[in-house]
Amino acid sequence: MTPAIAPISFSKTWTFFEGDWHDGNVPIMGPRTHAAWLGSMVFDGARAFEGVTPDLDRHIARINQSAINFRLKPVVDADTWLGLVRDGLKRFDADAELYIRPMYWAQNGSGGGVLFDPETTNWCLCIYEAPMPKPTGLAITLSPFRRPTAECAPVDAKAGCLYPNNSRAMMEAQSRGFGNCLLRDMLGNIAELGNSNIFMAKDGVVYTPAPNGTFLNGVTRQRVIDLLRGDGVVVRETTLSYHDFETADEIFSSGNFAKVTPVIRIDDRSLQPGPFFAKARKLYWDFAHA
Repeated sequence: MTPAIAPISFSKTWTFFEGDWHDGNVPIMGPRTHAAWLGSMVFDGARAFEGVTPDLDRHIARINQSAINFRLKPVVDADTWLGLVRDGLKRFDADAELYIRPMYWAQNGSGGGVLFDPETTNWCLCIYEAPMPKPTGLAITLSPFRRPTAECAPVDAKAGCLYPNNSRAMMEAQSRGFGNCLLRDMLGNIAELGNSNIFMAKDGVVYTPAPNGTFLNGVTRQRVIDLLRGDGVVVRETTLSYHDFETADEIFSSGNFAKVTPVIRIDDRSLQPGPFFAKARKLYWDFAHA
C-alpha cells in the first residue's frame, strides 16, 4: 500500500479559481498539467499590510507582461485582477499582513509535450496570511551559483521555473551559516540576492546593480530608487563586483515580501543598519501610507 501523505498546515488562504473563491490550499493542477510537469507558469506577488497595498497596480501590470513575455495568454485584464484583489481582501482582517499572488500557467502541452499550448492558459488569484519579516538584518555571502541570461532562461518574466536556481543558492548559503547570498551574472558581476534586489552605499552614494536582463528589476526596487532620488540621495545603477560589497559602508535589500531589510554581516565582516537603509525604509512606509 502507498503510505498516506500527512496534510500540510497553511495560514489562512483564499484562492479565486474557475469562477469562485475557495478556502484553503485548493488543488489547481494535476499530474498531466503542463505547468506542474514542465514549469510553464508565471506569477507575481503584491503585499497588503497595515491596511495598504502599495504599487498593487504595478504588480498587476507585471503579471500580464510576464505572461506575454513567457508566451502565455494574459486572459485577465488589469481591472478584473484589481477587483478580485479588493474582493479577496474583504475575507481577511483589515490589518492582516497578506501576500497577493496572481498566477498564469499552461494547462496542456502540444507536440511532444515540451511545447505548451498558449490557448490553454489558466489562472488563479491566491491571497494568504504571511507576516512581514522584521528588519533584524541578513548575513550574506557569495554564491557559487549564477543568474542565467536571456539566451538560457525566460529572465524577462517572473517565472516559477527561475526560482529553483535561487533556492539552491540560498540552501547552499544556509549550509554555511548565512541567511542569504549574492548571485553573480554570467560575466561575474553582482546581480541580486537569492530572493530580493540589493543596494550598497559608499562615501555618501547609494549603488545598485544596473538591470542587464539577468535579474528581475523589482517593483519595490524601482520604488526605492525613485523615493531616494526624490529625497536628494544620489543613486547610481551600475556594474558592481563582490569586492564592492565587501568594502561597502552599508548594504540593504529591497523586495516585495520584506520590503527594505538591512544586511548586518557579509562573510566575516559585521555591519550596522545604516542611514540609507533607515531612510529608504521610512520613505517606503511613508509612501505606502500616503
